Amino acid sequence: MGPGNRPLDMNWLEDFCSLAETGSFSRAAQARVIAQPAFSRHIRALEEWVGADLFDRSTHPTELTAAGQKFLPLVRQVMADLEAARIKAMAAHAQQGASLRFAATHLLSLTFFPKWLRGLEANLDVGAIQMMSDSFQACEDLMAQRRVQFLLCHRHPQVASRLDEISYPKARLGSDVLVPVSAPASDSQAGAPLHSLAGDGPVPFLAYGPPSGLGRIVTSQLRYTPMRIERIQSTFVGPHATLLRSMALQGRGIAWLPEMLVHDDLVHGSLVRAGDTQWDIPLEICLFRQPTEMAPVAEKLWTLVKAAEPAR
Repeated sequence: MGPGNRPLDMNWLEDFCSLAETGSFSRAAQARVIAQPAFSRHIRALEEWVGADLFDRSTHPTELTAAGQKFLPLVRQVMADLEAARIKAMAAHAQQGASLRFAATHLLSLTFFPKWLRGLEANLDVGAIQMMSDSFQACEDLMAQRRVQFLLCHRHPQVASRLDEISYPKARLGSDVLVPVSAPASDSQAGAPLHSLAGDGPVPFLAYGPPSGLGRIVTSQLRYTPMRIERIQSTFVGPHATLLRSMALQGRGIAWLPEMLVHDDLVHGSLVRAGDTQWDIPLEICLFRQPTEMAPVAEKLWTLVKAAEPAR
């Protein structure tokens, strides 16, 4: 695997320098405030990005390979140059006026963000705002590359993301729930689903694509369902919830969709539940922030968000 296969996470470079200094995975992980399994994955991911082993794991303490020895001084110089560039850019940015930069998953950028922002503006002069809307995986990359200050997304406490592993600060803004829905059966007077999770037959499943955060959550939670998992047969894979909703409306199968997206459909009967509430998957609506100091307006926003965070 080479660098063209995935973006470089800057945290990997900091992890690399920490391991080079300590010679111990456990001490380096502790210094970086990261669980050791996650720290080891970061080092392996960096080695895959470089295309060479950087550490000799057979030695105690762990030592740099020849490739690692060449890589270390260059990485330190790059990080120093980046920090200098960041300071200069921040100074220029401050002169041009404050700006907030958000990444948000497709659905939340359309449904949740506008109303939430309106509430913030009642207490804060937010100034110029830049919004980048994409899949959860792409939004994670934007945070890792420090191209945005905040990431708005759905989250499940049992399904850790890269941001959870690196312990990015987060705040809970609200809650949602993934509901299994189907088009209604055409001959039903009682709103019975065309496709149902009850019974013994196969269930046509409208699935999220791999970059989707909701897809990771659904895949993880279906392992704990009371039915045989092989009954759920994927018949369509789409990138985001709005497309899966359209396919569900056409009667193509069952999709687990956020209640905020399908509330009106359920009220009007254009979509119906494909299973009872035991099939629901609870979600949090979360805002992640950069772990380093941000522009004053971004820090003020974070203070407001944390003060308004609902109790669990």
